[in-house]
Amino acid sequence: MWKTTALELLAAFSAVVALIYLLDPLARRVGLLDHPGGRKDHAAPTPVTGGLAIAIGTIIPALLLTELSPQLKGLGAAAAILLITGVIDDLKDLRWQIRICAQAAAGLAIALIGDVKVEQIGPVFGLGELALGWLSIPFTVLATVGLINALNMCDGLDGLAGALALCALVMLIAASAYAGNSDLMHGLTLIAGAVAGFLAFNLRTPWRKRASVFLGNSGSAYLGLVIAWACFRLTQNPGYPVTPVLAPFLIAPPVIDCLTLLGRRIVHGRSPFAADRTHVHHMMLEGGFTPTGVVLTLSAISLTVGLGAALALLADVPIPVFLVAFVVLGGGWFALSERHARAVAVFATIHRLVAGRSPAEPATVANPVKSTDTAA
Repeated sequence: MWKTTALELLAAFSAVVALIYLLDPLARRVGLLDHPGGRKDHAAPTPVTGGLAIAIGTIIPALLLTELSPQLKGLGAAAAILLITGVIDDLKDLRWQIRICAQAAAGLAIALIGDVKVEQIGPVFGLGELALGWLSIPFTVLATVGLINALNMCDGLDGLAGALALCALVMLIAASAYAGNSDLMHGLTLIAGAVAGFLAFNLRTPWRKRASVFLGNSGSAYLGLVIAWACFRLTQNPGYPVTPVLAPFLIAPPVIDCLTLLGRRIVHGRSPFAADRTHVHHMMLEGGFTPTGVVLTLSAISLTVGLGAALALLADVPIPVFLVAFVVLGGGWFALSERHARAVAVFATIHRLVAGRSPAEPATVANPVKSTDTAA
């Protein structure tokens, strides 16, 4: 099994690397480029075809090698909606209302065509399994739209959205293996390999100072959709011993940051979809973290939170404790980030300690490469 998994990873990785090179001239010819300016700090027009490469590199093998079940047909319809809308958005900059409608249509597609939906959320209040009944489809749409936007909102720094998506995919692969869902495990392995191939061009490294390709709105939407769909598949089948309460812990940093931002904007009388520079990664950059340092730190936090939640489940920690823990994490970050300067100071202190400098020594503020938060 592990040999097959390694081959799947390598095949998807290689396919996406090849597709990124092939799509580059097309992107420059038709204008699928993210131009510097405004809140965007990258240095030159950059292709936004990373998401398309990931999608093509995973959808075509699925069509060729897999029997199309109703679940996959629903996912395919949803992916088509988001990819088409995302490409148009990358070209024309659509209004956020149109993007939300497309995301809601995608959520409806996986629920109505594929019959993949959230029908119960477990004994989160300690009163037995909580079935959603007629709220199942609205909840599925809301959760899908929420996850898509959580990933989109963290796509403001080279490598961040891709790395956090890869962390979530790795944990979902492990959960699929534990649950005995080999089909889902192999499918997610292909997508994880594809994301790794994209990160080879998007993550800042000593040999790549700046990203040479971005996800684009189509890419962040596609990955958010896949993660949401996989969470629903794993947690809503009584044959798979994965409780729904685990799902938000598998991608906690972007979900908590998204919820906090929306709450803060509403509290201050702003549109919840107004873009700004108050994301956690912006504050970490102001606190002295390098862009790659931000990516590695938030990825480590994501894996730690997900693994901790999984181990707690195995230790039979009561389910309501997970709800309390998530509320505490979200409330704590909301309270800390409510005062921007205070949050930056905390990150500056953490950065100095990690870097081995004196707490009184000033931090060097890193220059972010990209900031393309489109909020929706």
